Amino acid sequence: MNKKDAHLKRVIVDFKKLTPEILALLVEKYPDGYDDDQIISFRNAKNELVEAVEVTTEDTKYLVKVSTKLAVTMENYDEDDYEDFDDDDPDAVQDPDLQADEDVDDLD
Repeated sequence: MNKKDAHLKRVIVDFKKLTPEILALLVEKYPDGYDDDQIISFRNAKNELVEAVEVTTEDTKYLVKVSTKLAVTMENYDEDDYEDFDDDDPDAVQDPDLQADEDVDDLD
């Protein structure tokens, strides 16, 4: 960790707590989605392996847990969907309907 990052608050974010602000930062940093080499792996306090992608604001480093829901939500991101919500509203980002997207995965 470099000196610049030493003062940053570190926050692990699960999909359920994802806010419009953090989602927008993720889409800005990873406009084409994230690759395996951009995923950080670490063990949490319960010694569970966690995989996350990192975004940083002026005072906080967010480690957002990687999941299918996150990938689908980033892929379908439209900032207009969140204009009626506060930037820090964890209820704004809804679970994507993964059933509808399963057909798309079969085309790979």
